[in-house]
Amino acid sequence: MADKGGGARHQTAVALAYQGGDGAPKVVAKGKGLVAEQIIQRAGDAGVFVHESKELVALLMQIDLDRQIPPALYRAIAELLAWLYHIESGQISGGTRPAPPDTARLIDTQENSGIKHA
Repeated sequence: MADKGGGARHQTAVALAYQGGDGAPKVVAKGKGLVAEQIIQRAGDAGVFVHESKELVALLMQIDLDRQIPPALYRAIAELLAWLYHIESGQISGGTRPAPPDTARLIDTQENSGIKHA
């Protein structure tokens, strides 16, 4: 996920990974500026889709590396993963690309106080 907030110097990115046995996706990389550019570049090189969401990236930046996302973000991340699945399915079948989910409205703001600050 990326937030291109006004140029490369202000760019922020967070990479998530999910393994089958994990309870939830984990933050595996995060950074600003040049580090964010490298995260985005590596994702692109690996064929990983980069989604831009200022609100979601801001919350994910607060999570320590190698920590699972908090329950308050489950729905937003699940909707995003479902959307990515539809994109991949559409590419295979030649269908049209669905609109991205509005992750900002899916974030449970009442539970965000449980996010651990880095």
